[in-house]
Amino acid sequence: MSLKLHAFPLSPRGFKVLAAANHLGLDYEFIMVNLGSGEQKRPEFLALNPNARMPVLEDDGFVLWESNAILQYLAAKKPDARLLPMDERGRADVTRWLFWDSCHWDPACVIFIFENLVKQFLKMGAPDPAEIAKGEQRFHQFATVLEAQLASRKFICGDKPTIADFAIASPLNLAEQAKFPLEPYVNIRRWYGAVSALPAWQKTMAAAAPPAA
Repeated sequence: MSLKLHAFPLSPRGFKVLAAANHLGLDYEFIMVNLGSGEQKRPEFLALNPNARMPVLEDDGFVLWESNAILQYLAAKKPDARLLPMDERGRADVTRWLFWDSCHWDPACVIFIFENLVKQFLKMGAPDPAEIAKGEQRFHQFATVLEAQLASRKFICGDKPTIADFAIASPLNLAEQAKFPLEPYVNIRRWYGAVSALPAWQKTMAAAAPPAA
């Protein structure tokens, strides 16, 4: 099996690539990267990604990191699935939302995940009120953008899911535990319900059991 995915499924960045691979029906080897025990800092992993971050894809000697780049690579393996449109404008639209995720949405969500989940898991103390306040400001700023985009669309780029949905929905798996302020956003909550109901999403969630620290 040439395709390998190194990931920590509880992390949104790891989850999104596993869910997309499952949705596409790709045959891959899953390799756990346990962030809690620092496996991402081991020399053998740093040889794959010197940034000490997962996920990482290996495919017959080709190594790729950055979760949204991995999503594009996986989608290109099954173009008929249309997770990444084949027309120029459709592809650019999806790519735009992947960049938006990396630059704006993911960093806003990460504040809540770190302060309310990671700190507790690693016994790093209580959430920092200043960080939570910063997270709320950023989350509302960008959730407003996403809410408006979803007002007239079932999914982010139209009537069918794309890798943009897999990327942007993945942090919401942790919304309750991380205390995302989602209450005002009816469209986001409706859309996440549709994405998380996908069979591949459910399959990935079932396999994402917390490892021993």
